[in-house]
Amino acid sequence: MQGPPLPPGKLESSQTPEETKSPAEQTLEEQHLTIEPESDAEHAECTAALKALGVVFKDAPRIDDGNGCGIDKPIIVSEALPGIKLKPEATIRCPAALALARWMRESVIPAATAALPEQGRINTVNQATAYMCRLRNGAETGKISEHARGNAIDIASFHFEKGEDVAVRSRREDATLTGAFQRTVSAAGCLYFTTVLDPESDSAHETHFHLDVIKRKGGYRYCH
Repeated sequence: MQGPPLPPGKLESSQTPEETKSPAEQTLEEQHLTIEPESDAEHAECTAALKALGVVFKDAPRIDDGNGCGIDKPIIVSEALPGIKLKPEATIRCPAALALARWMRESVIPAATAALPEQGRINTVNQATAYMCRLRNGAETGKISEHARGNAIDIASFHFEKGEDVAVRSRREDATLTGAFQRTVSAAGCLYFTTVLDPESDSAHETHFHLDVIKRKGGYRYCH
């Protein structure tokens, strides 16, 4: 039989305060997340693909920073492609590194050759954030960031051998070839990553591309 209604604000005995919160209101500690395991076979297949592309990386010990932050099989990438340094080195999961390498080889390098030939080749990709234990956009509550799972990398700029860095910034109204280059590689990112956020998406991404490989139902991708 159902008992009398509880006084306003009083919890049922089986509920804890955190269980009454929506996911958007929960801190990282309250979400009780775990690190996603990675298949040995899939990891081996992925790292073999990286080696075939000439990506320079090394394996790293399993990362477990608690509260679901960590990577089961992390790698540390020092060159995104042969002769293209990744600064600083990025600790990420192999699938994110593979998406980065393919994007660079098939989209970024051709776009740079077409738009900015006088600057020579890209020799460095400057990244702002790879693995980091936090919630999305550094918030105190809400969903865990893909950075905390090793699935994401933020790209701040591209360095060319004969010119200055091409920084990632708002270029929607930039009528130069530099603007065309950035808009091209941003759009192309969605062919390789499942999330692409550029400086036009929101104030949290005004100075970089956020690229991640989160898996969504139906293969859905979010690109802005």
